[in-house]
Amino acid sequence: MAHILIMPRQGNTVESCIVTNWNVKEGDTVTAETIICEVETDKAAFEVPAEAEGTVLKLLCESGDDVPVLSPIAVIGTLGENWQTALGDASKEATSTIKIPTESKPIDDSKPHEEKSNPTNNASLPIPQSPIPDPQSPISPRARNLAKKEAFPLNKITGSGPGGRIIERDIIAALEERPHLTAAAKAEGAVAFPQSGSGLGGRVSKADISTASSFQGEDAVTETPIKGIRKIISDRMFMSLSQTAQFTLNASASAVKLQEIRSSLKNVSVFASDMGLGKITINDLILFAVSRILPRFPFMNAHKIGDTIKTFERVHLAAAVDTPKGLMVPVIRNANLLSLIQISSEAKRLASSCQNGTVKPDELSGSTFTVTNLGSLGITSFTPILNAPEAAILGVGCIEMKPVSDDGTNKCCCGVHFEPHINFSLTINHQVIDGAPAAKFLKALCEAVARIDLLLTED
Repeated sequence: MAHILIMPRQGNTVESCIVTNWNVKEGDTVTAETIICEVETDKAAFEVPAEAEGTVLKLLCESGDDVPVLSPIAVIGTLGENWQTALGDASKEATSTIKIPTESKPIDDSKPHEEKSNPTNNASLPIPQSPIPDPQSPISPRARNLAKKEAFPLNKITGSGPGGRIIERDIIAALEERPHLTAAAKAEGAVAFPQSGSGLGGRVSKADISTASSFQGEDAVTETPIKGIRKIISDRMFMSLSQTAQFTLNASASAVKLQEIRSSLKNVSVFASDMGLGKITINDLILFAVSRILPRFPFMNAHKIGDTIKTFERVHLAAAVDTPKGLMVPVIRNANLLSLIQISSEAKRLASSCQNGTVKPDELSGSTFTVTNLGSLGITSFTPILNAPEAAILGVGCIEMKPVSDDGTNKCCCGVHFEPHINFSLTINHQVIDGAPAAKFLKALCEAVARIDLLLTED
C-alpha cells in the first residue's frame, strides 16, 4: 500500500513549513532514509526523509509552497500504483484521531507562575482536514505550457481564475500586449521590450533587446520574490507593528565597570580561562544584568495574548542572532537562575546553532523578554520591534564617550569629564506597560550596568 508522506511537526509552536527544495522527482526510487526534501520554518531549516521504500508516485506541492504541518506532501508506493486512490483512502481515514506523543517542555517554559498544568504522555489530536495541495497551483497546465512556449514570465501575470489561479486566457491577454518577438528574442527571457523592432514585420529581435538594454541600463531593476524565512519575518514584523502600541525609551549607562570587568576577564589565569571566564563578553554581562533586574519588574516579563496579560516568574531570555538565513531569536531558559558563566556559555551555544542551521525549533520559542544588540555595528540607538506576544524588548547600542559633570575628583577647566557610556533602547507595548513604569525599569537596569561589579557580588 502506498505511503502518504506528511509535513512533519517541527516543534510545538510550528504551524507550517516552507518546502525550499525537492531532492527527488516523480518516478525516482527511494529508501526510507532518503532525504526527499528540505523545509524551513521562520526558525530554522530541516531535512525530511521518505520514511518508506518505493517509487515517488506524486509530489503534492512545489518548492516555495507554505504547507501546514501534518498535511500530505508526497505519495510513495509501487511503480504503477494509483496515487490518487491511495490519497483518497488516506483522506477517508482523516476523520479519525491518532495518538501523537507530546514533546517534552522545560519547567515553567510557557506557563505563567500563577497557572498550573498536568502534562500527559499522549494527546489525542485530529488529523487536520486541510485540502490537498494542487501540484499545478496557482497556474493551470495549459497556461503553464503556453507561457513556457512563449517564454513569458509568470510573475508579470495576475490570475483571473478561482483563488487567483492563472489560466490560459490570462496568458493570451498578456501576449496580445507584448510586441511580436523572434525566437532568439524569446530565448533571452527579457521582461522589457521596445514597441517595435528591426525584424521581419517589425518583430523585436535579440539585437533590439540588447540595444534597448544599453539605453535603459540606469533603469535596470532586479525583482526578488519575498519568500521563505524572509516572507515570514516580514509578515510577523508587520503584525507586530499593526497589532501593538509600540513606544520606545532611550537611556545610557556608564560603561566604566563593564569595560574594567571585561578587560580583567580577558587576562585571567589558564585555570579560570578553562572555566569560560575569558570568553565572557560585554553582551553576556548585559544579558546577566537583564536577567537579574527583570524579576523586580514582573510586568516587563510578560505576554499579551488577546485580552489577557500573562506575567512569568522565571526569565526566558531571547537574544537576537543575525544569520545567513535571516534574524533568529534563540532562548536562554531560566536565565534568572543561571550564573554569568552559564548564561555566556548558553548564549554562545545557541548562536552557533543558529549560524550552522542545527538549532532546534523549541530553542527558538517560549521567550518572555528579548535583547537585541547592534552595538558592534556602531549603532548608538534604534527602535527595536517587539517580539510578539512579549510586552517589551531591549535594544543595546554601542559604547561612546559622553560628558559627565565633574564632582571634584577630576579636575577639568570646563567642569566636566568624559566617560564611556553604553546606550539602551527599550520598546514596550503601551497596551500592557505605561511609560513611567517602563522608565523605572530602564533606570534600574542602567544603575545595575553602571555598577555591574556589585551586581555580580549579589549573585
